[in-house]
Amino acid sequence: MKFIDINRLLYLRDDLNKEFQSKSPFRYLVFDNILLEEAAESIHDSYPRVIDGAWDKKTYLDQNNKFHKRNFENNSLIQKVFDELNSKSFLEWLNFITNIEEPLIADPELFGGGLHQSINGAFLNVHVDYNFHPKTKYHRRINVLIYMNKNWKDEYEGHLELWEINESKQTLLKKISPKFNRCVIFETNEVSFHGHPKPLNIPDGMSRKSLATYYYTKTRPSSEISHDHNTIYVNTEGSKGNIKRFKSGVKSFLERINKK
Repeated sequence: MKFIDINRLLYLRDDLNKEFQSKSPFRYLVFDNILLEEAAESIHDSYPRVIDGAWDKKTYLDQNNKFHKRNFENNSLIQKVFDELNSKSFLEWLNFITNIEEPLIADPELFGGGLHQSINGAFLNVHVDYNFHPKTKYHRRINVLIYMNKNWKDEYEGHLELWEINESKQTLLKKISPKFNRCVIFETNEVSFHGHPKPLNIPDGMSRKSLATYYYTKTRPSSEISHDHNTIYVNTEGSKGNIKRFKSGVKSFLERINKK
């Protein structure tokens, strides 16, 4: 089974390139139906529940009720999806869309990526990502997110928010609903602030599902290079955000105490 609708992506690549390049202060792109219809349905139906298998889940000040999974059986449907997202043909397409001159490099280990799943009350505060791969020390350049949520309603929250943040202002650039088979591509640098800070408000039995792949280069323009850092979070919600972080911090503390 093929997963990515590569023929459609190639047909649309000039338009998608123009849209990506038009954005500021960091470049991004939102479009639907990156996956073939039958493939998207198969991924949705095969998406494991948070109670099935080994998921990584920890609570932090700036993250709550978010689960990660990046190890899959060889030749499983999910592993084949990520193999295709890391394939030469997709990487070449990404290089064209982004105008990044250095060849993009995939991460087979899916560090920080893979399957993401969030349950009720989950949030991920606005942040910029770590900028170097912890093992290879390659520069992190591009994020690709594919959402797997059918019949998503605005009242559920969980929108991906893209922000312009500097010393003088905080401006919401884009609010993106995590709808089924929707793809978001954006560059990662010192100003690519993003997150879903509004806690999920979803019915019992639902979750917010996505596939995440990150891409790297061996070098990057000198003007974009910063010191090696981990994820950097900011509060975009004022006093409400401070209260949310305090509650999450208490939960995190209790989780660690109970594990001892």
